[in-house]
Amino acid sequence: MTFESLIRRMPEIAFTMLFGAGLVLGGGAAVDGVPKFIDAAVPGIGAQAAAPDGLAHGVARFAVPQGFMESRYTPQVLYPVTPSPLPEWLARAIMEMRSGPPPALRDVPSTGVRNRRPVIAICIDDLGEDLAGTDRAMALPQAVALSFLPFAETTPFLAEAAAKKGHLVLAHVPMQALGRADPGPMTLRTGMAPEEIARRLGWNLSRVPGLVGINNHEGSRFTADAAGLTPVMATLKARHLFFFDSRTGPDSKVPVVAKVHGVMTAGRDIFLDDDPREAAVSAQLEMLGREARRSGVAIAIGHPHDVTLRLLKAWLAQDHGVTLVPLDEAMRLKAPVVFAAR
Repeated sequence: MTFESLIRRMPEIAFTMLFGAGLVLGGGAAVDGVPKFIDAAVPGIGAQAAAPDGLAHGVARFAVPQGFMESRYTPQVLYPVTPSPLPEWLARAIMEMRSGPPPALRDVPSTGVRNRRPVIAICIDDLGEDLAGTDRAMALPQAVALSFLPFAETTPFLAEAAAKKGHLVLAHVPMQALGRADPGPMTLRTGMAPEEIARRLGWNLSRVPGLVGINNHEGSRFTADAAGLTPVMATLKARHLFFFDSRTGPDSKVPVVAKVHGVMTAGRDIFLDDDPREAAVSAQLEMLGREARRSGVAIAIGHPHDVTLRLLKAWLAQDHGVTLVPLDEAMRLKAPVVFAAR
C-alpha cells in the first residue's frame, strides 16, 4: 500500500479503530446500540421498515417475494406515491359509466342539456333517380338526413356513399296514396296480407344499404290503416329501425301503432317545397325557424330540386337562432319513444 493510498483511507481506518475500541470497552451495551447508531447515520431507515403496507414517508416499497427476509434494502420507488381520492366529478362519471346516469337524468336528451338553442332537423327524400340532385344533397351538412327511393337503379350505390359521408340514410318506402298516383314498384297497400306487406317491405329495405329508418313515399291511404301498419312496425322493431312519418295525410296512425310496437317515430312539421318557387321555399325555411323557436324542435322535409338545395345550403350557413341536429336526435326530442331492446 503506497503512502498516498494510506492517506486516502485514513477516515475508514480511524472509524474501524474507534468502532473496535467501543466494542472492547462497551461490550454487550455497545452491540445493542448498533441499530441506534445506524438509525442516526441513515435517517428514516427504521421508520421505513416499520411503516405499514410498504409505505414510509410517502415512499412506496416493493413487496418482498415469499421466502425472502424483509430488508431495508428492498427496492423503493424514488418518487413519492401518496394515495388521493378521485375528484367528485370523475368518481361520478365512472359510476354513471358503469350503472347509467342518475334516474333524474335518464330521460333528459343529450342535446337538451348540451345545447339550449331550439333545434331543427332536415330530411331530403326522393333521392336515387335524380343523380345530379342526389349528388348535391350529399354535399349538404352531415346532419341532413337523406332518404332514397328503393326502386331506383342507382340507390344501392348512392345510399352506401351517403352513409360513408356521415349522413343518416333512410328508405323512402312507397305506400298507397288516397288518389290514383302510383308511388312505384313494391308499394305497400291496404288490404294486403300481412305476409305480403312484410315481404314487400323487406325488399325495399334490402335496396338501401346502411339505412337507420324509413319514411313514407306518398302513403296518405296506407298510413291511415292500422292493420296495414302492424306488420310494418313488427319488421322495423325486429331490425331496430325507426319510422319517420312524412305526414302526407291528416289521419296517420303511425304514432299509435309505432308506440304499441316500441318503434321510435315522429312526424315532419314543414314541407319546404310543396310550392317549388324560390319565394315559397324561402318562406317555408323561415317558417321552419319560427316553429323551432316556438316549440323547441322542428323537422322539415325537402326534395332534390335545384332551388330547394341552393336556398337550403345558403340558409344553413346563416345563424337563425336554431341548431341543426341529426334527424334521429330531433325525433327523440319530439317523441321520446325508444327501442325496448337493442
